[in-house]
Parts: sequence; C-alpha cells; structure tokens
Amino acid sequence: MSALNANELLRVESLAKTFTLHLHGGARLPVVHGVSLSVMAGECVVLGGPSGVGKSSILKMVGGSYLAGEGRILVADGERVVDVARAAPREILDLRRRVVGSVSQFLRVIPRVAAIDIVAAAAQEAGFDRDAAGARAAALLARLRLPEALWRLPPATFSGGEQQRVNIARGFAGAHRLLVLDEPTASLDAANREAVIALIAERKAQGSGFLAIFHDDDVRARVADRIVDVARFSDREAA
Repeated sequence: MSALNANELLRVESLAKTFTLHLHGGARLPVVHGVSLSVMAGECVVLGGPSGVGKSSILKMVGGSYLAGEGRILVADGERVVDVARAAPREILDLRRRVVGSVSQFLRVIPRVAAIDIVAAAAQEAGFDRDAAGARAAALLARLRLPEALWRLPPATFSGGEQQRVNIARGFAGAHRLLVLDEPTASLDAANREAVIALIAERKAQGSGFLAIFHDDDVRARVADRIVDVARFSDREAA
C-alpha cells in the first residue's frame, strides 16, 4: 500500500462509481469518474458543484457505505494506510468507530433510545469510557442548544432541526481524525449554524480533517480551506 504524505489523512485516486439498475434491465447509470483529491490534517475540503453531480456519492464511498467501482480511497490509520475501496466490511466498521466519523443529512436511530444515549454510545464506540462518554454527550447537546428536557426522550418525535442537532452531536462525539459531513447545517437556525462552525474550527485546530458538502454559501465560505468542483468528474447532467 502506498504511504500517504506527512499530515495527509485521506487521498482519493481515480475514483469512479456506476449504479446498475437491476429493475430496469441492468441499465447502467454512470455517476462520477476520475475523482482525485486529498484532505490534510487541520483542513476542511468542500465538494462543490450543482445538485446531481455526485457529491454525496463520493462521501458515501469515502465512508464505506457505497462500493467504489474503480480507484483507491486511502485513509491514514495511525502508522498504516487502509484502502476503503478494497477493505473488508469488518475493517470498514472498525474505521468508522475510530478514524472516520460522519454526519449525514438524516438521523437514523433505534426507536425508543434517548437522545443523550445515542450520542454517548457513539463516544463509547470511539473509545471513551462510560462516564467520559456521558459527559461528552451532555456537553455537545448543550452546545447545540438542544433543550435538556429532550435529552432523555427518543428523537423520533423531535423536529427536523432538533434531530439534526442530535445527529451532529453523535458525529462529533468521538475523536475521529477524519470527518465526513453531508450538509450538516441544512435544517439549522443561525445560532446552531454558528455552533457547528465553531465545532469544525476547534476540531481542525486539534488536527482533524473534513470532507464536506455545504449548500449554505456563508457556511461554506467560512469553513472551506479548499473547494473541489465535482462537476468536472461527473458523468451525469446536473439536476
């Protein structure tokens, strides 16, 4: 496996993705090809371009949710390098616990589990002990202005913005070096967008790197160190 450069957390090389539509006679739907980018420690790289060019598909391949058709996704894991595009499912799950954190657009949780327990569980999976995980969860929920009266309730009944705050807290609960963010501020008010911007800045200062999508122009301008135009890698017309 090729070594990454010093302080390089992620390197994507010649990445491609095509979906096969089995319910439509096996038709093939190309998404992206030739995607190459890197993320350094302390850097936020934002995927730019119009809707439909494959930005979310790239994030899902980096996080291991989508299989890559071609190319490599090299992630720094201490002294070793893991190619997510070829890693076994067990290895990808281990990376998600310790190395590659994520915030998706939607919160998917087990029903009847309290919001604070969802966040604390993510911290425990990342290596924090039970007390530290609980304290970390409470601090994040407070910082994201989720009313304390909601902490012990399951988030299925929360508003979209409240659910997204739980989602963000869960994504930031660990000590992941690389975080993948898919429009984390889309359903937040101004105060909570500011809280997320501050969280990103703090994690960057601690050496974490980010690969992210932001459709909010102001947020993108404030957090992005570099913007990669995905349209030049896209096999689809923008929607």
